[in-house]
Amino acid sequence: MNFDHHEALHAARDLGLRLQPSDVSHLDVSVHPPFTDLRTVQSVLEPDSVPVALGAQNCAIEDAGAFTGEVSPLMLAKLHVDYVIVGHSERRRLFGETDEVVRAKMRAVMRNAMTPICCVGESLDEREAGVTEDVLAGQVKAALDGTAAEAVAGVVIAYEPLWAIGSGLAATPEDAQHACRWIREVVAQCADADAARSVRIQYGGSVNEENAEAILRGPDVDGALVGGASLDVGMFLGIIRAASRSRQ
Repeated sequence: MNFDHHEALHAARDLGLRLQPSDVSHLDVSVHPPFTDLRTVQSVLEPDSVPVALGAQNCAIEDAGAFTGEVSPLMLAKLHVDYVIVGHSERRRLFGETDEVVRAKMRAVMRNAMTPICCVGESLDEREAGVTEDVLAGQVKAALDGTAAEAVAGVVIAYEPLWAIGSGLAATPEDAQHACRWIREVVAQCADADAARSVRIQYGGSVNEENAEAILRGPDVDGALVGGASLDVGMFLGIIRAASRSRQ
């Protein structure tokens, strides 16, 4: 919940001016402003052909109806939103979103031809108790339950350990790779080996210019879900370039 539409406008323009084609030749990049900024950011990205996709931070389960205060996934699709974050740890922790709600939102996003970025991750207590793999398996299986293998292949799953978000304490490259590899194994159990190879798995949690390249060199770490660092265009651009180097 950062940037009003004026601030978002300036950030999008700044990113568009500074981003070079070589920065994204091996990458897909998306930005996820608050709902009130989506149209403003779209009005910068599309006319200027900025190679950045538009994403949203959340959506409702239903396409329309008496759900005051909610934002329909159908409305997001009409704004040319490509990606929607689903089940972010803050949504789960602060707003009580259950695994069942996350699964319903996954289906709502896919029903409207957008790509969900499904967030999963363990708390510090769960990590210290040694149940990280159990937690991740439970969340991934719940989110993908009943989804056809070909649809699973097109989703994005973001591993965001709760203990790393906003703490400045990022997982080590080894931690990130281990968790992402495990998530890929769980996806294979839920769907099939082809889907597991195709699904994109991100790491999120205190990603910055200094640690991004090392984390993203993990063979099962396909990208980064960038939080606070994305609010500084220069820092975000540095992460994009670090990601590009990791793919070369």
